[in-house]
Amino acid sequence: MEHLLSIIILFPAIGALLGLLVDTKSIKTYGITISVIEFCLTLFLWVSFDSKAIGFQFQEIYSLIPSYGVNFHLGVDGISIFLIVLSSFMAMLSMIGLQEKRDIKHLIITILMLEMTMTGVFAALDTILFYIFWEFSLVPVLYVIGGWGGKNRIYASVKFFIFTFSGSIIMLIGILFLSHYYYTQTGTWSFSITDWFNVSLPYNIQLWLFGAFFLGFAIKIPMVPFHTWLPSAHTEAPTIGSVILASILLKMGSYGFIRFSLPLFPDATVYFVYPIAILAIIMIVYTSFVAFAQKNIKQMIAYSSIAHMGVITLGTFALNSEGITGSIFLMLGHGIVSGGLFLLVGMLYNRVHSKEIDAFSGLSTIMPMYAFMFAIMIIASVAFPMTINFVGEFLIFLGFFQVSPTLTIIAASAIVMGAIYSLYLFRKVFFGKLKDEHKILKDLNKNELFTMVPIVVMTLALGIYPKPITDTIDTSVKHTLSIMKERAVLEETKRLINE
Repeated sequence: MEHLLSIIILFPAIGALLGLLVDTKSIKTYGITISVIEFCLTLFLWVSFDSKAIGFQFQEIYSLIPSYGVNFHLGVDGISIFLIVLSSFMAMLSMIGLQEKRDIKHLIITILMLEMTMTGVFAALDTILFYIFWEFSLVPVLYVIGGWGGKNRIYASVKFFIFTFSGSIIMLIGILFLSHYYYTQTGTWSFSITDWFNVSLPYNIQLWLFGAFFLGFAIKIPMVPFHTWLPSAHTEAPTIGSVILASILLKMGSYGFIRFSLPLFPDATVYFVYPIAILAIIMIVYTSFVAFAQKNIKQMIAYSSIAHMGVITLGTFALNSEGITGSIFLMLGHGIVSGGLFLLVGMLYNRVHSKEIDAFSGLSTIMPMYAFMFAIMIIASVAFPMTINFVGEFLIFLGFFQVSPTLTIIAASAIVMGAIYSLYLFRKVFFGKLKDEHKILKDLNKNELFTMVPIVVMTLALGIYPKPITDTIDTSVKHTLSIMKERAVLEETKRLINE
């Protein structure tokens, strides 16, 4: 279809606007219908995608501000297409599993608008368009946390907004400078990343621009020391907010590194490999210890997400096909697994109205199906073989081992800490003596099973047979690495990329 990407981006927004006309009793059915159609559209995009072709496919270009080269420019490759599919998949399951009763109509409309912005971020090839979608995604998240969150929701939502907006403003300065530099070199204005690939940047300019983009992406990931907004946001957000935040929004930062920083600033990227790798290892080690100290289940999962994003960052800056392919695949794996964990925690909270670890014990005796689903998500979270996260982490460590065996061993050893606190959580909640007040709890109902079964199936299926996805990703990753090599000013950068 000629306008498939535009349809995929605009359909949730149109559905959100039409949702204003739907009555409250029918709004959940309406929201599920819209999200299912959106998921089917992204599946059609995947089926129609040529996995062996190099470069961007399904490109659409419509002029917005011709005099300054601002266009509605869309396109996907093997790096972005699966993140678009992941966005629609998790939004659909979140909508199906939605149990929020308070002002549900506005919540569903907000989530549909958020889905539009997330898809736009991964499909935009014009940096101004990318920035608009990037910034606009803050508004629905701010509204979801502030409107449906816990008692400290205003603090959490404002903290989230200030952190991410501050980094985005600095990134905007970098975008404007890069466009002006392109104008001075070519005599025409353009914000298209495909045009910017054709202009070589001096080494000193690359360093400054890398720093500007780095702040925007690092805060969104979030990297240490910019991470403090995430645990607060997760703790206060409703279940659907936590699912979308962990599954998709965090991946926008790591996607930005791969789409923009690596190909545009190859020499600066090589210069910052070891500092960023050290930051990534600090993320893994530090947040793993902090996670183990948590008493709140959602906070423990939130800190574990930061640790996993540290592993993803490590793979991104391996600067080889194994590491970057593993990084993108782990984005998908973490999106599915962390989303599944937050959904399960939300299901338990709806029964007991508590997120404290000490409030539970022995639940496996009365909720065996729930315990089984939780067990699958936990072992996938610690990258157990034949689960989806194992594939991504294996490729990442394989890739970064070529850069630094010592740092790779340290990072891989720190992963053991994740297994310790995850298994501790599972033992504490599901084993031991069942509390009297929990004896009346019921196992997963049909709606909850319908929500969780696809997540469990994907977790195991892609852990056993990841080839259809990894092959597609790898083709685009190698193309990105070739762009890096062509744009590199320094011979050392070309040598490292070749290796």
